[in-house]
Amino acid sequence: MRNGDMYGVAVRRQDSSIVACRRPWITFFPAALTKIPCIRGFPVLVETLYNGVGALNRSAVMMGEVEGQEISRWQLVVSMIVAAILAMLLFVVAPHLLSFGMFWLQISGDVEGISFHLWDGFYKVLIFFGYLWSISLVPDIRRVFCFHGAEHKTIHAFEKEREVSAATTMTMSRFHPRCGTTFLLFVVTLSIIIHAVCVPFFISFFLSISEISKHIITILIKILLIIPISALSYEIIKGAAKLKTGLLAYILQTPGLFLQRLTTREPNQEQVEVALVALHVVLDTEDQKCVKYVPYTTISE
Repeated sequence: MRNGDMYGVAVRRQDSSIVACRRPWITFFPAALTKIPCIRGFPVLVETLYNGVGALNRSAVMMGEVEGQEISRWQLVVSMIVAAILAMLLFVVAPHLLSFGMFWLQISGDVEGISFHLWDGFYKVLIFFGYLWSISLVPDIRRVFCFHGAEHKTIHAFEKEREVSAATTMTMSRFHPRCGTTFLLFVVTLSIIIHAVCVPFFISFFLSISEISKHIITILIKILLIIPISALSYEIIKGAAKLKTGLLAYILQTPGLFLQRLTTREPNQEQVEVALVALHVVLDTEDQKCVKYVPYTTISE
């Protein structure tokens, strides 16, 4: 759970006890940059991924599942770079190669035309949903998705109730409009539109080069476009979350809430109790009073 420049981590150990810690949110960019609309999205994404990977590693150490200390910062950076490369191979390179197959079969045009990038978007969506569905079949990931649902329920309860308890939290929805899953869906959707419009324009400046070079440049352009696409997606999700009712709110929020049926599961009370501890440990002293939590042990940093 994040609260400003701090975040809280809570885990339930094998003996059913809960341990928690409060840690500073690591930043890489000037604070002013993360507040500029239409720019802040990408820096926020990078920092969230970094701190998220660090929190996962920290939770494993707290659980006693790994021996020794946490991985260092440079190891976290290397892990993120490797993960980013794998993500680009899966969601950028693979759809492009499959779309090239459609061109080879003479079903679509080349990269200068819109049809190629529409096929690219089609395969990107298939891979995206197929990936989420396939990992949801893994028992450990299903458990992670239960905690994801517990997090959403806890935030709903905190935003709506004066007193946040396990009982009130369990009645809340596991779907939340500000979820990172919704952000990813906007990234995928916008990438289809922006690639179909922008990539043919940029490629028009490289028509005299070889076909292989043209496809390599196309992939590089798509990778670079991740920065503005993520920034725009961030603004859309923030704006959509502020809308309470109306047709626009329904259009912007419903696809993401529907996707969360894949990335969240209904948690049990024990999992909600862990989420409440994570919330309690990261809140300011005054706000902590509204959270009815089970006993836990704080691990000093």
